[in-house]
Amino acid sequence: MATPDSAGAIRLAVVEDNHPFRRGLRAIFDLTPGLECVGMYATGEEALREIPKAAPDVVLMDINLPGLSGIECTRELKRLRPASQVVMLTIEEDNERVFAALRAGAAGYLLKVATPAEILEGIQLVAQGGSPMSAVIARRVVESFHGANAPSASKDALSQREIAVLEGIARGKRIKEVAAELQLGVTTVQTYLRRIYEKLQVHSQAEAVAKFLR
Repeated sequence: MATPDSAGAIRLAVVEDNHPFRRGLRAIFDLTPGLECVGMYATGEEALREIPKAAPDVVLMDINLPGLSGIECTRELKRLRPASQVVMLTIEEDNERVFAALRAGAAGYLLKVATPAEILEGIQLVAQGGSPMSAVIARRVVESFHGANAPSASKDALSQREIAVLEGIARGKRIKEVAAELQLGVTTVQTYLRRIYEKLQVHSQAEAVAKFLR
């Protein structure tokens, strides 16, 4: 799970081939307290060389990159730097490609048309262990879990309450929001999450959501 560094700042890297858009993001991040932009990369190849050394908490990854695609880059980056949480940047909600990115290890995605406030909120959410994604994608995640292709062992392992908690996380809700929605205590939800992690053999909320897709 991505967490802020010891100084409290979220270390952030961006992989985006559109120079004006990349420059705009940098301007936003430089003006945002609590964020430290540690790298801006134009290609997946460059990102794979530099990100393991830069050690960001969160990586914003363009899904459409020249050469190595954002999906391929995410898959390899998660192998090289598992601690970095990757959030895909996309122009539109291309369900199949976003779905593929989540299977590759992405923790969620943000639309490029999102406001600066929405992008910053998504970064904060993933740094806290959440998974920013639209309701459309979240529904597909849950449908995949319930569908014929989901591993039966995983389906059978979770209780209905645990599934409800995980569905809330898949919708991008924080633990306290899931607790309020289900009328549970925060400690109780955290207990359910620990059980989910054990049953699905994962170590974070983002991994648990991604497990739905396997």
